[in-house]
Amino acid sequence: MKPLYLVIVSLVCAVAAVAGPASAGPADITVTSSSIDPPVLMKGDTGMLTVTIQNNGADPVSIKSARLFGSGVVALSDSYPSVGEIGAGNAKTFTFTVRADAGEGTFYPMFVLDFVNAGSLRYPVPVQVEDTPLSISVIRKPDAFAEGRTADITIRVANPRPNAASGVQVVPQGTGFSVTPSSAFIGALSADGSGTAVFNLTPAAETTATFQVVWRNGINTHTADLVLPIPFGEDKRQADPLITNVEVRPEAGGYRIVGDVMNAGLESARSVLVTPGAPATPIDPFRVYVVGTLDPDDASPFEVTLRADASATEVPIIVEYRDDDGNRYTTTTMVGVGGALAAPPDEGDGGIPLAGIIVVALVALGVAGAIYYSWRRK
Repeated sequence: MKPLYLVIVSLVCAVAAVAGPASAGPADITVTSSSIDPPVLMKGDTGMLTVTIQNNGADPVSIKSARLFGSGVVALSDSYPSVGEIGAGNAKTFTFTVRADAGEGTFYPMFVLDFVNAGSLRYPVPVQVEDTPLSISVIRKPDAFAEGRTADITIRVANPRPNAASGVQVVPQGTGFSVTPSSAFIGALSADGSGTAVFNLTPAAETTATFQVVWRNGINTHTADLVLPIPFGEDKRQADPLITNVEVRPEAGGYRIVGDVMNAGLESARSVLVTPGAPATPIDPFRVYVVGTLDPDDASPFEVTLRADASATEVPIIVEYRDDDGNRYTTTTMVGVGGALAAPPDEGDGGIPLAGIIVVALVALGVAGAIYYSWRRK
């Protein structure tokens, strides 16, 4: 029996020498990397946490399960109940869906590997949570809004977060105005990056406009609002036609008013017309004087003819113009006529002026006197 026993022991040792160990130790497994998308969560965000391990030993390692647990940042997906064997030099990646349930800070959910033979690997994964939103500001708008007048509004969106934001767009919201475009797409904003969006807004009444910024942090959608009041007032840049160098001349049956109209504003005045206003009555030949376009600091002469009551001491001269959007504006300047007497009206084409009548009468008297003197001498 002793020789047979020695043979069996020898065979077992030979097999063991050929097969080697069944599994390397847990110390050969290491976590080589971990990441989360998005890199920085906001409270309530969900993300994908990825952990990669590698077998640095010379032999395969059998792993029973992989799981993730913790507070503040919690796992939403199930654990890996059966992982299996990882060969020598090989790597394996585990992915978990997580949610940020707590406030701001850095949290460390625990990644755990349970080995088949015994023991486990525990690795805390750092996850940052920060609630800083994108910032919104108005970098251009008019000094004042006016009913029916289109205004350019430029919105700047900046990203103060430590990670990029994607799908950034600006959407105007509200009533009492029309706006184009209906939304503006900025796209991705890197950390500390910014972008702008331009809108043409035309108010129909005093109101407020809300510019809502919509963006994504990973798969999570977030919004931020900027409320812009829209009160009506006088635009400091708009055209400002002024009447200067006025001269009043009596005309037959009325007055001729000549002068200059000048644009003292910072924008062009379009389709400028000059006309007398009530109670004066425009008459030919210049009921309306067409100036056309007046650019800033430009001036143009004008003349209008009108009829006014004898008791009138001043009459209104109206300048009508339009802005670049076609909105109509008027300004009125009172011009004194009390010191100028209107000339008597013409009697028509067949009438004889008073001076002519007097001359004819004197000529007739002279002729009659000559005839009478000649008759007396006879």
